[in-house]
Amino acid sequence: MIAEVIINSTAKELNKTFDYIVPESLEGKAEIGSRVLVSFGPKKIEEAYIISFKENSEYATKDILKVEDNILTKENIELAALMARRYFCNISDTIKLMLPPGNTNKKIENRINAKTGNFVYLKQNGSLRATTPTSKQQRILDFLKENNGIYISDLERVTDTSRAIIKTLEKNGYIEIVAGKIERNPFINKKVKKDKPLNLNSEQQEAYNKIMCEQKFNEFLIYGITGSGKTEIYLQLIGNVLKSGKTAIVLVPEISLTPQMIERFLARFGEQIAVLHSRLSPGERYDEWHKIKSGRAKIVIGARSAIFAPVSNLGIIIIDEEHDLSYKSDMTPRYNAKDIAKYIAKQNNIPLVLGSATPDITTFARAKAGKIELITLSSRANNSNLPNVQIIDLRQELANGNHSMLSESLQKRIAENIKNKKQTILFLNRRGYSTFVMCRDCGHTAKCRKCNISLTYHKNDNKLRCHYCGYTTNVLTICPVCRSKNIKYFGTGTQKLETEIKKLFPEAATIRMDIDTVTKKNSHENILNEFKNNNIDILIGTQMVVKGHHFPNVTLVGVIAADSSLNIEDFRSNERTFALLVQVAGRAGREQEEGNVIIQTYNPDNFVVQYAKEQDYDKFYNTEIAIRKQLNYPPFCDIIMFGISSTDKTEIENASKKLYNTLQTSLSPLAKGATRREQLGGDSVRPQNLNIFPPVSAPIDKIKNRYRWRIIVKCRLNNNIIDLVNNSLEDFYKLKLKNVAVIVDVNPSNLM
Repeated sequence: MIAEVIINSTAKELNKTFDYIVPESLEGKAEIGSRVLVSFGPKKIEEAYIISFKENSEYATKDILKVEDNILTKENIELAALMARRYFCNISDTIKLMLPPGNTNKKIENRINAKTGNFVYLKQNGSLRATTPTSKQQRILDFLKENNGIYISDLERVTDTSRAIIKTLEKNGYIEIVAGKIERNPFINKKVKKDKPLNLNSEQQEAYNKIMCEQKFNEFLIYGITGSGKTEIYLQLIGNVLKSGKTAIVLVPEISLTPQMIERFLARFGEQIAVLHSRLSPGERYDEWHKIKSGRAKIVIGARSAIFAPVSNLGIIIIDEEHDLSYKSDMTPRYNAKDIAKYIAKQNNIPLVLGSATPDITTFARAKAGKIELITLSSRANNSNLPNVQIIDLRQELANGNHSMLSESLQKRIAENIKNKKQTILFLNRRGYSTFVMCRDCGHTAKCRKCNISLTYHKNDNKLRCHYCGYTTNVLTICPVCRSKNIKYFGTGTQKLETEIKKLFPEAATIRMDIDTVTKKNSHENILNEFKNNNIDILIGTQMVVKGHHFPNVTLVGVIAADSSLNIEDFRSNERTFALLVQVAGRAGREQEEGNVIIQTYNPDNFVVQYAKEQDYDKFYNTEIAIRKQLNYPPFCDIIMFGISSTDKTEIENASKKLYNTLQTSLSPLAKGATRREQLGGDSVRPQNLNIFPPVSAPIDKIKNRYRWRIIVKCRLNNNIIDLVNNSLEDFYKLKLKNVAVIVDVNPSNLM
């Protein structure tokens, strides 16, 4: 018997099958999905995956050396192959999404048995020794403080360290290595009181009944205003699914949302749940994955990648805040979790439920067209009112001599809230202290050495930092161009806002939540709990504070700069801004207390701001969909973006033109081609108005010392186009252009 295998490699030339003989000794073990070891090339042993079998091969073949495991299923392999074709990447890239967390590339010589492997622990008295660890050793110790009890193999992989350093730390008494098995429980410190299903109001009950009466695949959109009780509907839907002996997957967009969702689910279902997200330690992720695989977990809650959890007997998939762009991966494979969820729901013949107060424009268009069943929740579950929204014209504030980040109205409202022991959320979607630094004499702006982007000033460590590559340097005191000392810091971020709040309201307790304050494990949860439980007056944050959180004592929300996301060079900027404004406004007045929202803007008459004030998604949708139609943007087309990068400025221009010519030759005749139905999320439509735009420099034309160009194709994506794009890429890769990399992104989350 011959096995067709895919080598576990990112090399484009290896994205094809190779034939190997299944020896008699392995015939009972080798299956579709088996992870195997094969001899590849003169002396190399490579990991590979069996994707099919056949009787004979036209090539001279070698034997498979070993079957490592059979974790993957035939269904996993089929999905991986579909994704690789649909998202223009290697099959090995998509297979990795379905593997258990941990080292996925273990060769014979360094394999550690996961069941009885060696674990690394910090010693309690390790820090008391007289010896001083080196910087490399200290990095390992710092990592172990957050991830204690980790397999040696995972520690080596995650921290890029060597076995020698680990042994030295053990010898010096900082760590101990223990053989055995351990199960890490991310819920061990959670104390949640059990609750019972709440009484649903008429709208909630109707939504529940519509979904539950379906015993087959259907797609639902629960379009409910903020606070309308979507989560309670999810809980009761899942409760019904569990009674029938089935399981559920619930996707949430932000790690910061996961703790709150987990508490709701723990209170209702106990430890039948498992959670999967990037803030878990490698060991916790590994154990949660196997808890799901073994069937002990009936409900999976997690971010985007949780859609690949190894659940059995799936009964429902729920995607909360479905409009959120984080469901679209910005790394290879660049998949959309909503497309994958739809495919899996179809394969299992189960309902897919999407929920949002501000649905994705494309999703809502499909609902309007009858392709998704639309369920509307028009009132808040606890009969509380939507907050009052006031728009402040910052131009008038400046004319009145107010140069503060806070308008007079917002300052007054904050003071009242502090006096009345009520809480306030201030939203600013820019972190750092100042967003750029400039010489006022010659106009020189401090930019990253590796990226063509302005450096942001961070006051805490008094450094300039690049938010794209992480490059850090000292603050400017003298202009490197004209030697002037007239250096000015412009723009505002959350750090600067925090400083100003402490000056204006020194008596107030404040806390900040942005990417700089949530680097440690459980930091999201700790900040949110501290704000909720410890009488913190003001929470300052980026979009992490916007979605889904329920704080009963929050009666005031201030949006510091509503224009920051409006001016981005992206067709989704209106949609993003509207969603952010409505979602953050929805944090105010969620109980019986009256809620107030103040939106500060330099564009008070902009339709996005006005409709956000009215919290009227339907008006916004009708205006935005007309603009999209006129400009031929999604949902009226699909966008394929080809991102080309290189360290050489001349080479990238030549490579971009070659790829453009290849695509033109392949795709231009398709304007009148026939169609077939696409399996992952597409509709059966004719590819009209296919446009291939010539290559140009990307808006951010250099990141991490690589120059960036892009080619954009507008079309109606179908099988014909997918096949021809894959063929074009295959031809392009045959050119073997050094230092040139290409990424292909279907309907990218941004065009930067």
